[in-house]
Amino acid sequence: MLLLGLAALFYYFYTYTPDTIIRYHGFTVSYNPDYCIPNWVEYELTAKETDGPYTREGIAFRPDETLDVRQAKDSDYRNSGWSRGHMAPAADFKWSGDAMEDTFHFTNCCPQNQALNAGQWSTLEEKVRTWADKFGSVSVVTGPIVGDNINGTIGESRVVVPDAFFKAICSGDQAIAFVMYNRKKNENMQKCAMSVDSLEELTGYDFFSDLEDALEDRIEASYTLKYWGL
Repeated sequence: MLLLGLAALFYYFYTYTPDTIIRYHGFTVSYNPDYCIPNWVEYELTAKETDGPYTREGIAFRPDETLDVRQAKDSDYRNSGWSRGHMAPAADFKWSGDAMEDTFHFTNCCPQNQALNAGQWSTLEEKVRTWADKFGSVSVVTGPIVGDNINGTIGESRVVVPDAFFKAICSGDQAIAFVMYNRKKNENMQKCAMSVDSLEELTGYDFFSDLEDALEDRIEASYTLKYWGL
């Protein structure tokens, strides 16, 4: 991932985004200690990894004690009216107990509307697992869009509440992106879809930059709902 500059339609408070890179089991986090939320998370999900023996039972959200950076605490979220929203979803890591545990660090968490977390966002996460199973593997990048920060912060740690969330998915020679607002109701999934290029304009990030340039340019310029079964 590469920060390109100011987003076109969402306004950031400053051009430089604090960035602590954390490499967990199975996924990577760019963490923002000023906001106490991730900038983005990225990982590859293979068909073999879409299921496994590990569950989230008994695992609680917690700070990552190996890091010497500002982090949220459970008390920041308690009674805040916002849920603890995974960016790398726990259900994508049933294949590894260590990876499942890692998803519960607050470095992988954002304040998220509960109806969104348990509803349309969860449906999109399930779609990603379906696509990984169907296509063999998908590359995924997920994160918050702070935007105008209309809902401010929560808790003593002043954890920033994002205005929206994004997800970019690439499989082979196809890519698609989604933005869902941090509220109870969004448009249907098809209307939340967009090209990766459009998401790059919104976020200022360069997605899937490891691809060969010509392929990256082609697949990020448009998207095909039919390919993704939408």
